[in-house]
Amino acid sequence: MILPDLNALLSEAAEAADLFVAATKAAVADRVSPGGRLDRAALDAEQHAAHGLAWTAAYAETLRQTAAWARHLQDEGRFGEAEALPAQLLAFEYLSQLAGGVPMNQGETFRPGDLGVSGQALEPLIDRLRSGASQAVRHRIVVLLDEARGRPSLEASGLDATLEQVRDHFHAFADEKIVPFAHGWHLRDELIPLALIEELAALGVFGLTAPEEYGGSGMGKVAMCVVSEALSRGWIGTGSLGTRSEIAAELILAHGTDDQKARFLPGIASGAIIPTAVFTEPEAGSDLGSLRTRAVREGDDWKVTGAKTWITHAARADLMTLLVRTDPKSKDHRGLSMFLAEKPRGTVEAPFPAAGMDGGEIGVIGYRGMKEYEIAFDGFAVPHANLLGGQEGQGFVQLMATFESARIQTAARAIGVAQSALDLALDYALARRQFGGPIADFPRVANKLSMMAAEILGARRLAWFAARAKDEGRRCDLEAGMAKLVAARVAWACADNAVQIHGGTGFAVEQPISRILADARILNIFEGAGEIQAQVIARRLLEGAN
Repeated sequence: MILPDLNALLSEAAEAADLFVAATKAAVADRVSPGGRLDRAALDAEQHAAHGLAWTAAYAETLRQTAAWARHLQDEGRFGEAEALPAQLLAFEYLSQLAGGVPMNQGETFRPGDLGVSGQALEPLIDRLRSGASQAVRHRIVVLLDEARGRPSLEASGLDATLEQVRDHFHAFADEKIVPFAHGWHLRDELIPLALIEELAALGVFGLTAPEEYGGSGMGKVAMCVVSEALSRGWIGTGSLGTRSEIAAELILAHGTDDQKARFLPGIASGAIIPTAVFTEPEAGSDLGSLRTRAVREGDDWKVTGAKTWITHAARADLMTLLVRTDPKSKDHRGLSMFLAEKPRGTVEAPFPAAGMDGGEIGVIGYRGMKEYEIAFDGFAVPHANLLGGQEGQGFVQLMATFESARIQTAARAIGVAQSALDLALDYALARRQFGGPIADFPRVANKLSMMAAEILGARRLAWFAARAKDEGRRCDLEAGMAKLVAARVAWACADNAVQIHGGTGFAVEQPISRILADARILNIFEGAGEIQAQVIARRLLEGAN
């Protein structure tokens, strides 16, 4: 069932997709870059086409990284049926969508033909891949998934031995310490037990990428992806614990003073200091330049006044990375500053026991375990020594530098959620019998399961590609945005299809798949909504396009 010369065919698919992206970019540039210079107003007016370009480019990058992974495994003699069949299915489906229409979500399809970009050149390659996506292949993928149950993934990872061990260890940890309890924690809307956080801290989760000189492991962003995926497969809450530590540590490492590094980094790496990110405001959303919460200096302190919202794990946090306006005359991002604001750790009964701040919980349908809060500041004091880097007006620039890591980590969380949905769907489809056999035997069920496996494979390759770029010190906002864009949609598609496979059973709150569906929905919203990701990707692609 493996197509002849599949590795060469996967490379051809990636090359064909790249050419298709180039044609699409040229067509979009004609609309938004008159005279060869990007017109921001035109870009906004042509959002559908521009975002379609972003999706097209993300598909092409996914195919390119899948082909590169396949070549690597073939060189090692590890490219077998479990790797080949989902890869060829993914190549067929993504090329077919490029030619006919890319679903940006359930109700918006980007059709390159509307821009005069023909998919005809892709058709011969699609025809050559067609038999690799047959019903027999899709059923065989389900059989392979059954044989791989209990393992971290269907396919060989291509990771080195150290990262394989890390992946296997955290997969086993999640299966033992998280999976049996996660749904109960979710249903009772409880905070993640402190004992579990302490265990994760002992395993080095919070200092995974921090330098050894500050108590971290210095392992890099690929390791972050591996650990985040494994923990999120158990429960997205536990997989997300490290996000705030990652953001805070990266802010301090890149911009903090020597004193700030010495005071905060060891505690963050050890898990003794739980940070939280305090950026969003009720009326600002993604428009961080319009933030209104202000800080006024009074002697050695800054007094903070204003409102913040959607703050994860805020009550338990010991440290807030707090973005506020310190220049009252400014109307954009240039007047923003970042503070490392310490606070006492709160409880469920008294979430914010600090002078000058108060707040409450925001009830949410999923992504529980750390809880979401809104906070009102009224003269909350932050020492001047805690102004990040000792510099005013640098907050927005400092924060922007963390977006790459945050979005890569979010992609990894999304892949973990998607994998959890596939696990549950597969278990149910093999156990549930109708009309004399397991429902996994029905083509429409097998098609869902096999496509989940194929898209997860591709999303994983894309996320690790972005992580490697970050580890190599390269600018990777484009790659990180693509990884987050694709993985978030894959997670939602997997969760939605998994509920469909469960039928009415999946709609019951006591079923874990209902939690997975609720958890998956947030992934296309936080760390930059899908529309924001697509806008950023399109703008980067179109800058200097002509």
